[in-house]
This record gives sequence, structure tokens and C-alpha cells, in this order.
Amino acid sequence: MMNSTRSRLTALALGAAVAATLTTGCGAGNDGKTVTVNIGYQSKTINTVTAGTLLRDRGTFEAELAALGKTTGLAYRVEWKDFAAGPPLTAQMLASQVDIGSMGDAPILVNGSKTRDHADVKSELIAVTGYNLRGSLNQVVVPLDSSAATLADLRGQIVSTSVGSAAHGMLATGLAAAGMSLEDVKLLGQDPAVGASALQGDQVAALAQFVPWPQKLVHDGQARLLYDGGSAGIPTFHAVVANERFGTEHPDIVTAFLTAQRKTTDYLNQHPLEAAQRVAEITGLPAEVVYLYNGPNGLVGFDPTIKPQLVDALGALLPFLKNLGALSDLNLGEFVDDRYIRAVYGPDYETARASVAAPSPLTGTDSVCGGTVDGLATASEVWFAEPATTAVARTPTCLLRQIDTTGGVVRAAYVPDHGTGTRLFAATATWVSDPAAAPEDRLLPFAIRADAQRYAAAHPGAAVIDYQAALKAR
Repeated sequence: MMNSTRSRLTALALGAAVAATLTTGCGAGNDGKTVTVNIGYQSKTINTVTAGTLLRDRGTFEAELAALGKTTGLAYRVEWKDFAAGPPLTAQMLASQVDIGSMGDAPILVNGSKTRDHADVKSELIAVTGYNLRGSLNQVVVPLDSSAATLADLRGQIVSTSVGSAAHGMLATGLAAAGMSLEDVKLLGQDPAVGASALQGDQVAALAQFVPWPQKLVHDGQARLLYDGGSAGIPTFHAVVANERFGTEHPDIVTAFLTAQRKTTDYLNQHPLEAAQRVAEITGLPAEVVYLYNGPNGLVGFDPTIKPQLVDALGALLPFLKNLGALSDLNLGEFVDDRYIRAVYGPDYETARASVAAPSPLTGTDSVCGGTVDGLATASEVWFAEPATTAVARTPTCLLRQIDTTGGVVRAAYVPDHGTGTRLFAATATWVSDPAAAPEDRLLPFAIRADAQRYAAAHPGAAVIDYQAALKAR
């Protein structure tokens, strides 16, 4: 199985190299008065929206370039190029067809390694889009009727993943913690959408993927969560890479891009519901799923600064990718370059870089249980269909009371996993009723069924129940 994985990665590298020899670059304009900027992004990877989908939709980058043109006397044209994943985007960067792009942490390392020996296309990591310090952007899901309770139950089974991705690494780490390795499952390398279809068609036993695919399947009632990548506590994130030579020749354009990204990030964090609905409209993804990741206390923290924890995570991921044969080596000290984003933030950069507080915290007043919701680990949220607004609650139990009291149609409800704090859908959570707990904490949600069962077994009188039972027991 490992040999076939190496073959796929080698073929990808060779294909990209051939493309680089056959195609000429087009970063700068041809008439001396116009500069073309080629931006690569992944529209359905929703934690890159501040450097892609939402940025493009709002026209913020074009506005920054128009302002820049008044100073330089040049005109700027932006070419947006949408990709399904990081590898094909990297291939186009190798072919000088993309100047700035965004992708996940594992593809970024491959990008840096593949481009490092080619001066014309050598890339550098210049900013982050979104991150999760626990690693909960990568998850493993199984069909609803699967008998699997833990990763150990996948031994000998077919598991779909994107080879060389952070989700692939998450699977390897999770299996190792269970006393297994990748050799103990039948790994099937597939793009996210293909793997999701394979799971729905019972062609694979599990899907190990990155945002938003696992939770989309959960939301659609086609899968349940088996393993959360946050269990390993290894941060995962998406980021922006740029052609180093392009940055040297056009530092003002790179700065304009990151300025636009920061403005888009501020907009998303200040108007999360509006932003989620717009991203959903553009991508076709369910708005409820987008909001799970991009909303207050969401799974993604949108912050362009390059935090040391994220660079350390890249260092932890490198050996795995090297062992796979996905890359040879990469000097992170040379590859990671925060000078552009540092210039955008100015004197505020170090403070912003050091902060890991939720960029978009869940705040408000609990209308049923009373009290203020501000930074609470138990804070929960419900999105009512009519009127189209959200309400907050101090605890998951208070949220259930609010849903029952209001009587309105619920579009989606979000609660934190009792053990980890990871945001999840209330309707698909496994609940535990614990009569010994305080009145406003007696109903506890868990993302993974096995965790709920362990809690109930350790607390006399506690019982595992489903969402409908939890609503009645509130």
C-alpha cells in the first residue's frame, strides 16, 4: 500500500515538473502598463475564504490595487483560478501560472519543497487564513449504521483520504495512538468529493478528510463522527503562499493582497452569520455547515498572523511527508516569511500573533436561563429559521430549554463537546443525561458516541440519550 502511495506522489511531482517546462509564466503584464496577478484558491475549502471565495466576492483586493494604481500609474488585472485541492494548485505555481495561492498545511509543505530549487517559482509562506490549535479541522467519519466505535475497528477496512494531506497525517497519528499503522487499513487515495461519494455508496468503511467534508456528511445525515483530529492536539491550518520572485518584483501587490485579506478577515469575524450565508450561496455548501466552522466559537479561527504554534506544527508534519516520499526536505526558517503580514499590521503584529483567543467569540444574553454569555466554554447557539437570526445560551441544557420555550423552527443549533469544547451540531450529537449535575448542566453533548458512553459508565445514574430525548428531558 505504501508503494502505491509513493507512486501517486511521484507521478504528481513529475506531472508538475513537465508542466513547468512546457508553460511560460504570466505574472507581469505584457504592455508595461498592466500587471496581471494570478490568484489560486479553493472555493469549497471554507477556511481559506478570506484569501479566496469571500475575498474575491467582495472585490477588496481589486479595490486595494485600484488605490495602488493611483500611486504607481499602473493598471492591475486579477485572474482568479479555482482549484479542488492543494496539489493541482501547486502544479500551476510550478508552471508560473499562479503568483499567490492558499492551501492546507501539508500541501503547503509539499509546495515549498517542490518549488525551492527553481528560482523562478520558489514559494514562501506569507500569511495564515484559518487555524484550529487542537487539529479539529481533520476528522474521520463512518456511515450511520457502521459498527465501528473507535479507529481500531477499522482494521483491514478501506479508508478514503487525500494522500499527503493533513487529514492523511491525522489518520496516521490516530491509528498510531490505537496501536496500529497505516498498513493496518486499506488506504484509498481520493479527492474529498470522490471520497464522500464513496462513503455514501458504501464503497469505503470510513472517510478521513479536512474541512468541510466530514461535517457536511454529518449535517446531511449520511455519516457520524468516529474520530476527531483534535484528539492528537496537533494544530492544523490553511495559509497563503506566494511566488518569492513575484514578491521581490511587486512587494506592493503582495502587501495589497494581505491588506485585503485582513479586511476580509475582519469582516467575517464581525459579521459571521452574514459571511457564512454569502459563502454558502457562492459555493453551494449548506450555510449551516459553513457557520459551524466560520461562526462565533467556530472550528476555524480566522487570523492572518503566523503563530509560532503553527510553524511548530509544520515541523511536526514534515517527517511524515518525507517518509511518504511526498517531499525531500524544507528549511522552515527560510520558507516562512512574515515580513509582508508584519508590515500590514505594523506595531500591532506581535500582540496579534501572540493571541490565540477566539477571533469571533460567542457573546450575548441568555434569554431563558439568564446571564451573560461571554467567553464561556459551555456557550451554545441556536439559529432560528424565522426570524433568520441566532440566539445564545450559557450551556447546552439552557439551549435545549430555549429551543423548547421558543417553539420556532430551528435551522441549526450548535453546542460544544463536553470533553473538548469542539463546536458541533446539537441535533447530531450524542447526549448524556446526568441527574447528579447542576440543573443547567444536566444534559451534556458529545461529538463521539464512545466518549458519551465512557462518561455515562463513569457517572452512576447517567444515561446516553439522543437529541430528541434530550429536548424532552431539558
